[in-house]
Amino acid sequence: MNMSDKSLHPFEQFRAEREAGNEKALDTDSLLIKRFFGLDKTAYGEGQLDSKTKELLGLVASMVLRCNDCIDYHLEQSVKQGWNKEQLDEAMGVAMLVGGSIVIPHLRHAKTSLEFLFNEANG
Repeated sequence: MNMSDKSLHPFEQFRAEREAGNEKALDTDSLLIKRFFGLDKTAYGEGQLDSKTKELLGLVASMVLRCNDCIDYHLEQSVKQGWNKEQLDEAMGVAMLVGGSIVIPHLRHAKTSLEFLFNEANG
């Protein structure tokens, strides 16, 4: 898949760029970088909180931090984990309350991404 393929939906473009970027980031002898990536994976695994809840927490934090790539990642994981539109809307409302009106552009981005993800999931 060509990362600059303009026929791709923006979310598919995000997936391709993320995958390619991760491969480049992990093409290193740096133990610090490799451990950080491993820590991230571990943090979202099952623990005292289930991974489904952790993805929702990651989504809210990503919105408050205003990271669209992070938002897209956590939205995709949240949909895969089974959160529905209404639950995600409620969580994103909490993010707006915490983050303020500056989160609104990221809410717009998230809603566009969610539309794609739910359409994709429903065939």
